[in-house]
Amino acid sequence: MVIRVGIGYDVHTLVEGRPLILGGVEIPYDRGLLGHSDADVLIHAIIDSLLGALALGDIGAHFPDHDPQYRGISSITLLEHVVILIKAKGYCIGNLDSIIVAQRPKMALYISEMRTNIAKVLRVEESCISVKATTTERLGFEGREEGISSQAIVSLKKF
Repeated sequence: MVIRVGIGYDVHTLVEGRPLILGGVEIPYDRGLLGHSDADVLIHAIIDSLLGALALGDIGAHFPDHDPQYRGISSITLLEHVVILIKAKGYCIGNLDSIIVAQRPKMALYISEMRTNIAKVLRVEESCISVKATTTERLGFEGREEGISSQAIVSLKKF
């Protein structure tokens, strides 16, 4: 069996006047993430891990931030497109492990819904999807609540 592994990372600045969307879930908070799309750092990291596993470039190559068709687009929609690319190459998801790094807001109440959203789009059981969250104990830009970052690693299996 052929297995490919990819890793992804994304970061966005927190700003007033935007919704906070992570894993396709709108989280009540006084700020949201700045970006051309909905700026969902978790989904962006997942997209980069999937693209990286098959050496297909990165999110910016597929969905450039200067292209008006992606302005405000749901990152879940972008992920759906990437799943089509993965399937066309003859691969399916083995498992996904991801982490959100943010001092606030607390994520525990939303992780289950994030996992459900991601599993549905990736067409896998929720048991194949891990979403975790951590703080940086007030260190760095995440700790100062200037932004949120996310990392993801995925394994793909040839079918």
